Amino acid sequence: QVQLVESGGGLVQAGGSLRLSCRASESIFMLYPMGWYRQTPGKQRELVAGITSGGTTNYADLVKGRFTISRDNAKNTVYLQMNSLKPEDTAVYYCNVFARDTWYPIRWGQGTQVTVSS
Repeated sequence: QVQLVESGGGLVQAGGSLRLSCRASESIFMLYPMGWYRQTPGKQRELVAGITSGGTTNYADLVKGRFTISRDNAKNTVYLQMNSLKPEDTAVYYCNVFARDTWYPIRWGQGTQVTVSS
């Protein structure tokens, strides 16, 4: 069974930075788009960022200019560099594999908590 293992979450002050990592247990998923969703209590999960196997990226408007997604296919790993963090970025962040040519998630990681204090 494919596993997506996230790391890098934690507590940071507003204006700070965190880097999330997601390692896939199978290299085949490096052929798929991958990325991150997030969820806060009482809200639906929302797409944060995605990256295709070829490196094309997609960002939610709320994070453009602050977050950067990248991938290292040789390491089966996707990263999310989060800068200039705001309290409203506080959420559980989930790593995803997306269906090809879409940003529709077909696999979910277990989630990692990001908390930004004001």
